[in-house]
Amino acid sequence: MLKGVIFDVDGTLVDSNDAHAQSWVDTFTEAGYDVPFEKVRPLIGMGGDKLLPETIGISRDSDEGKRLLERRGKIFLTRYLPHLRPVPRARDLVLRVKRDGLKAIVATSAKDQELKGLLKAAHVEDLMEEKATASDAKRSKPDPDIVQAAIEDSGFAQRDLVMIGDTPYDVEAATRAGVRTIGFLSGGWTRADLKGAVETYAGPADLLAHYDASLLGHERSDR
Repeated sequence: MLKGVIFDVDGTLVDSNDAHAQSWVDTFTEAGYDVPFEKVRPLIGMGGDKLLPETIGISRDSDEGKRLLERRGKIFLTRYLPHLRPVPRARDLVLRVKRDGLKAIVATSAKDQELKGLLKAAHVEDLMEEKATASDAKRSKPDPDIVQAAIEDSGFAQRDLVMIGDTPYDVEAATRAGVRTIGFLSGGWTRADLKGAVETYAGPADLLAHYDASLLGHERSDR
């Protein structure tokens, strides 16, 4: 019986993936690196530990990597976060989950400081009961560390949880952690990209429209 739902945030509950990509592009441009938006955008959903080596070949733990991560965080928080909007009906979905007796949990590659603003932008900051962030994991998605941290925080077994995410990295991380995934297309990926998800919906509104027939409806804890 399902007891909890692990939510990704970026692209799943708040429309922020393009903003994250542009904040990286701005950061690289300031530092003298020519990295186009088109190269960065498909990597959003990973953390800086994956994105920096993939784009400019440096480690997150290097002096330059640390400087770029700090600068990107400031750019995102000041230029982009204040303008973000929720994915349509994100709050309604989390409310429905909680009304059905399921625990709402966050598993995100975002840092703690960013997460607070993202949850506020998604209008769900008062609804999440547990939060696992980049601070709780050595490696970001698609490694399973963040999902595993969310599982531990939940107090439930993997079989009693489902994760909702919008990127291939969410699906892979959850699968490697032993958790089933519901995929959302709201982050810009296709159904083929989200192969491995047990169900795929356009976003929160679509899942709500089919809620009773979904995995959440079939296995909810009030039955």
